[in-house]
Amino acid sequence: MSTTTLVETYACVPSTERGRGILIAGDAKSNRILYCNGRSVFLRYLDRPLEVSVYNEHAYQVTVARFSPNGEWIASADVSGIMRIWGTHNDFVLKNEFRVLSGRIDDLQWSPDGMRIVASGDGKGKSFVRAFMWDSGSNVGDFDGHSRRVLSCAFKPTRPFRIVTCGEDFLVNFYEGPPFKFKLSQRTHSNFVNCVRFSPDGNKFISVSSDKKGILYDAKTAEKIGELSSEDAHTGSIYAVSWSPDSKEVLTVSADKSAKVWAISEDGNGVVKKTLTCPITGGVEDMLVGCLWQNDYLVTVSLGGTISLFSASHLDKDPLTLCGHLKNVNSLAMVNANQKVILSCSYDGLIFKWIQGVGFSGRLERKKVNNAQIKCFAAVESEIVSSGYDNKIWRVPLLEGGDQCGDADSVDVGSQPKDISLALLSPELALIAIETGVVLLRGTKVVSTTNLGFPVTACTITPDGSEAVVGGQDGKLHLYSVNGDTLEEQMVLEKHRGPITVIRYSPDVSMFASGDSNREAVVWDRATREVKLKNMLFHTARINCLAWSPDSSMVATGSLDTCVIIYEISKAASSRITIKGANLGGVYGVAFTDDHCVVSSGEDACVRVWRITK
Repeated sequence: MSTTTLVETYACVPSTERGRGILIAGDAKSNRILYCNGRSVFLRYLDRPLEVSVYNEHAYQVTVARFSPNGEWIASADVSGIMRIWGTHNDFVLKNEFRVLSGRIDDLQWSPDGMRIVASGDGKGKSFVRAFMWDSGSNVGDFDGHSRRVLSCAFKPTRPFRIVTCGEDFLVNFYEGPPFKFKLSQRTHSNFVNCVRFSPDGNKFISVSSDKKGILYDAKTAEKIGELSSEDAHTGSIYAVSWSPDSKEVLTVSADKSAKVWAISEDGNGVVKKTLTCPITGGVEDMLVGCLWQNDYLVTVSLGGTISLFSASHLDKDPLTLCGHLKNVNSLAMVNANQKVILSCSYDGLIFKWIQGVGFSGRLERKKVNNAQIKCFAAVESEIVSSGYDNKIWRVPLLEGGDQCGDADSVDVGSQPKDISLALLSPELALIAIETGVVLLRGTKVVSTTNLGFPVTACTITPDGSEAVVGGQDGKLHLYSVNGDTLEEQMVLEKHRGPITVIRYSPDVSMFASGDSNREAVVWDRATREVKLKNMLFHTARINCLAWSPDSSMVATGSLDTCVIIYEISKAASSRITIKGANLGGVYGVAFTDDHCVVSSGEDACVRVWRITK
């Protein structure tokens, strides 16, 4: 019996929001960090970026997750006010689930003994902060004193325990306990207070705000003792702050696109020790919104999701960057079979290059493309062909071994493209499906536009450009021979019971496979035009994508039901291999890197490589 194993995950990056900080967390013992994207929580090793674990049991978008002090448990919270506490081992066994607040939870923190948790957020008119026992959920105090959403909370790491909170009412509130009760309020900021953190030695805490200031307080009395110097200070909102393990320095990140390391003196004032410059792409996505100081790593996260890892002991060294998608990865393309280069693109227009066994290998910037979004995407070694939500097809040459894009050319095909297929032997020839028919392109010149008389949903063309298959809304496959710039209908194949979503020729061009939105796939023999493999009815929702193995012996289908199913042409469809839950939310891209590895991508913004063992 054949099986599949997950060999690599090219993880997505943290979800970000303009004008808000994100609070990432870590576990110093195992050197892992936690961040959230969509309904998933990601666990990554800083020293082994390809090792990624994903927890996706939340029903709503996850906002924050934190390790317990002993590193054995994780508490994660979502926009509905639910918190789940689960183990880091044994398939993430669930310990407890509590409804903590009536609105979104923005921050949570464990007490140093791991017995209590404090959470803050939007209470929708009820309480904005709650602290409770981690095992029973019973309250340990009352938290009055805030009138608006509470963006951050912190637990003093040493006894006597204290809790400090801050939020959109410009206040920093201090509570004594347990049971916790309001002690005093500091109105030292003149804008939203975005983050508050106690120093690891328990002597001070710091609050940072959108008024570009950072203020330090005594941890026992909450009296203001100093602030971050205005010399060489941030020129934009400060979104997050993190202490060094020795409590002598802090790291801050800001909307001014810089991160700064501050030396904190005994009297509680901070001076800039070093300003860190992160990789710049030149847009608002360079704003830094999250940070973490863990062991020797300084981690910063930009609005575009890029994670930069600096070394605390060598601040002058260039950072290691971890990139990935933020949104649904809707297309995959193999462009170099020898090096196993995979291109993935998401609908927001980001194209990333990955090398199997290495991981992230660069981002492709399409020059002169004014509409960034990508709906259809095809690629060969020398160029990328894409279309967005207008009538244009963009052809972008790949230079320098595929690391750079040349200047893009566009052609208007008169209607929104539904599908793109390239003749692989002469890729300047492209077949474009539009609502009413198909368009033949040679380079950026429209050779012919053919009205086929039925609503077209998918198309494909042979590598030599001599034959095309066009799929319709009615579930019929129309075969055409391509002579010069004209299409002649040869035959109509009827088997599907729903609109065709995808058609692909096999690499040896002896077969083609088609998938429909009624969850069925069919493999056809090209010579006899008979069904070669039938009863491929094992998905439970629409088939989104389809790929052939290089030796034409297997076909893989990806579906909205989150599964990838691999069929061997020589065996009955019932002896299939199913990868369940390949991509949370649905699989939108699938490709083979060789005869034993299949790559999937989808709604969860991740790209995964699976090895097939027979």
